[in-house]
Amino acid sequence: MRKSLSLPFAAAAAFSLLTGCGMSNLTSTNPTSPSGDSVPVSLSMTDDPPAGVQVLFFQVSLTAASLTPSSGSAVSLLSGNTPIQIDVTQLQALSAFLSTASVSPGSYTGLSLTFASPLLVIFNASDSSIASTCAVGSVCQLTPTIDDNSATVNITSAPFPVTVSANSPLGFLVDFHLNTIIQSDLSVNLGVTNGITVGELPSMPAPSPRFGFLNGTVESVNASQNEFTLQSHWGRTFTIETSSSTTFNDFPTSACTTAGIGCLAQGQVVQVQISGVESGGILEASQVTYVQAATEQTVEGTVIGFTATAVKLLLHANPSASTALPLGGIATVTFASGATFSVDAQSFTIPSGFVFSGVTNLAVGQELQVNVVSSTLQGPSSPSISGGWGPPPSVSFTTNTVQLEPSQVTGTITSVSSPAFALQIPTYPNCFNVCPAWVALLPIQTETTSQTTYQGFATDDFSGLAVNDTVSVNGWIFESDNGLMDPAVTAPEIVAQTVSDHPDAVF
Repeated sequence: MRKSLSLPFAAAAAFSLLTGCGMSNLTSTNPTSPSGDSVPVSLSMTDDPPAGVQVLFFQVSLTAASLTPSSGSAVSLLSGNTPIQIDVTQLQALSAFLSTASVSPGSYTGLSLTFASPLLVIFNASDSSIASTCAVGSVCQLTPTIDDNSATVNITSAPFPVTVSANSPLGFLVDFHLNTIIQSDLSVNLGVTNGITVGELPSMPAPSPRFGFLNGTVESVNASQNEFTLQSHWGRTFTIETSSSTTFNDFPTSACTTAGIGCLAQGQVVQVQISGVESGGILEASQVTYVQAATEQTVEGTVIGFTATAVKLLLHANPSASTALPLGGIATVTFASGATFSVDAQSFTIPSGFVFSGVTNLAVGQELQVNVVSSTLQGPSSPSISGGWGPPPSVSFTTNTVQLEPSQVTGTITSVSSPAFALQIPTYPNCFNVCPAWVALLPIQTETTSQTTYQGFATDDFSGLAVNDTVSVNGWIFESDNGLMDPAVTAPEIVAQTVSDHPDAVF
């Protein structure tokens, strides 16, 4: 079970948007019968966590996206004008697929993006209350304002102008820099210099994460054509093509005994790694991962505290899109008797010695996916909001399955010794006042394997790492040292799935 973290946008007479490290994905309905030699273009998005600010959750809606041609009218990249909600804080090291659309070949001079409805959850680690409402040491929710002049962002600098050529899909990656766009008064200014940047995705074959991830519900399956249709949580439908190289992860034996297109069924929630966009807007899948059955309900969140019988999660993903499980809210999750604990490693091999088998292996900052036992959900609360501030809504339920998912952290490399490196994290993720003293003193050891992928380095392998590099890591957090550090120290460690470089410490 996985979360959606990348936002790609590709063009080949079609256009898609990608975002990462503070990025978000934009997705539009597959174009129907594109005319002439129109090209698919895609868009993706990523995220840039703010330095020294404990922003736990930042969601914003993309309401419009369009390309500006050198002559003629703007070309919309989002069909149906359905807003796409983006959890920017979950895109430090990954990208989310947002949209693809048909775009006529020609020259384009800019990209216009319009945003609305921001939602911010923070931990007040300062020495005074904020707005006389958010007390020191508390988690608070805010509906910030967007500067009137910045709700629509027009990008005309590099990589623009761009030329869309027939039969050559094009993709853009949109990057949010949270430490720039979130102002000192916690308002949002998307138009500030270098607040949102755009890059062009490399031509295929592109390196991972390519076009990013897309989550949704299976609408129909055409096994004879190796295709299925997927409806995203914001209502857009995509046609997904699989091949002999597509991997199918985490499908239970109740769904199938042999991994393949036959595992898919109407109503399932799955996550798809998009590897390409074909003419006509059909998306190519390199991975399809099972999330939940049609009759199940799961959520994903970050551990912000726990006891021997329950865990508190800040909710980031709700595959069922249920309003009873509000994103940005806090869930108190009680472990049922006999609850199972496992690592969602998919095809990644976790090194020996790293264990997640019970409550004793929990750690603040871990990302967990849990199921909701039927009839146990209570809430959500309706907290009192004063001046836009208030506590996040809260829910409670019981779970009997707990899966460890990859977390995302950003920091500075302090030492490198293959196959591990030490990462100094300015603010350990969602640590609050429960962090032990080692957080401020010790770097987190990060273990790599032959399966770890690298992005943005001079050489995209372990040899590309260097002391003082600023990097984001997507990987599994384990609570024990497993021999990588002083045996007397039990600081969490990370097994890295992906390591992304941020040149000049810009992320």
